[in-house]
Amino acid sequence: SIARDPALRCVVVRGARGHFCAGGDIAEYPAFRFDRQRLRDFHENTVWGALQAMLDCDLPVLAQIDGNCMGAGLEIASCCDIRIAGASASFGAPIARLGFPMAPRELDLVLRAAGASATRELLLEARVLDAQRMLQLGFLSRCVPDADVAGALEQARQRIVALAPQAARMHKRMLRALQGDAAPGPQAPTDATARGIDRRDRLQALVDQAYDYADTPEHREGITAFLAKRKPQF
Repeated sequence: SIARDPALRCVVVRGARGHFCAGGDIAEYPAFRFDRQRLRDFHENTVWGALQAMLDCDLPVLAQIDGNCMGAGLEIASCCDIRIAGASASFGAPIARLGFPMAPRELDLVLRAAGASATRELLLEARVLDAQRMLQLGFLSRCVPDADVAGALEQARQRIVALAPQAARMHKRMLRALQGDAAPGPQAPTDATARGIDRRDRLQALVDQAYDYADTPEHREGITAFLAKRKPQF
């Protein structure tokens, strides 16, 4: 419903009380984690349903990361388009200490966002990485002093809302299609040739719709404003 609201330009995700997200409530785990079906339902429906909704959002999604970004927090941040963190922020998913692995779709999500090296460190060593390291690995868009996180996020938000909103939505849809943001399901191609064909098909589908914006007011306003040397009113 958020993405369908034409008045909205972007979504900001932030935590409370100085932390982005400390992860799941471990005290609740005994109530469902020891039953296979309940465990599967939790990860495949409850958790993945929420993450998939974030991935499917056509609005730019910005993460303001303060303090701890752990476990589920790392997965939530992985769904965001732009991630801005304070210098003292920390990132991890030390679930191996709790005796269980990351769920497949959630692992695929983190792997795409953080890269193979960081994901292996985070999971196989249960390491907690600092913001500077995550910036170097490409997970973060920016790392700023803690006191400047909210300001840096607001600057990014203002830049986005000043731009053409339908162009942003189209970029989100194209990026999602080309990167295949949804974790692979049972019908996903398994060999390189099939994956190549699948990608070409997705690209062709994008091309078929890519120029429908030609006669839109937003397109006309952008070009007209540039030629008139004024700011566009989107």
